[in-house]
Amino acid sequence: MLDKTDWAHLIPHAGTMCLLDAVVSWDKTTIHAISANHMHADHPLRGEHGLHALHLAEYGAQAMAVHGALLARSQGIETVRHGQLVSLRDVTLTEEYIDALGGHLDIYTECLYSDDSGSQYAFRVEHDGRLLAHGRTAAMHSRIDSTL
Repeated sequence: MLDKTDWAHLIPHAGTMCLLDAVVSWDKTTIHAISANHMHADHPLRGEHGLHALHLAEYGAQAMAVHGALLARSQGIETVRHGQLVSLRDVTLTEEYIDALGGHLDIYTECLYSDDSGSQYAFRVEHDGRLLAHGRTAAMHSRIDSTL
C-alpha cells in the first residue's frame, strides 16, 4: 500500500482537494485507491445537502492522475503533469448522496488509452462491495511550450 505522502507531490491536486488517501495496488494499466474523506463535513465539494455522488467522477479522475504519475515515476519522471478533465462518458450513479456512508470508498480505474496528449480511463467506485458509480473519464495533458 502506498500512503498519500508517497505520491501526493506528483499530482496537481493539493490540500483537501487531494481526495485519495492511499493506493492499495497498481500495475501498468490499473489502480485501486481508497478514500474516507467523503464523510468530512468540510469536504471541498460538499454542497448544502451533502456530497453528491456525481463527485465520485472526481475521485476516479484523481485515481487516473495518480496512476499516470506512478507510471511516470517508474520511468524516472517525478514532476507534476497538469491536465484538464475534458470528458465524462457513460456515468452511472446508484446513490444520490454519499456522505452518510461509513468506512472507505474503493476507487478503481483502468487505462483504456494514453499518450503524450492525454488519456482515457474507465472508473468505478464501490462502498463495502456495492457499486456507487462507474463511467469513463478523459483528460488532456497540458503542453509546455518553451517558446511562449
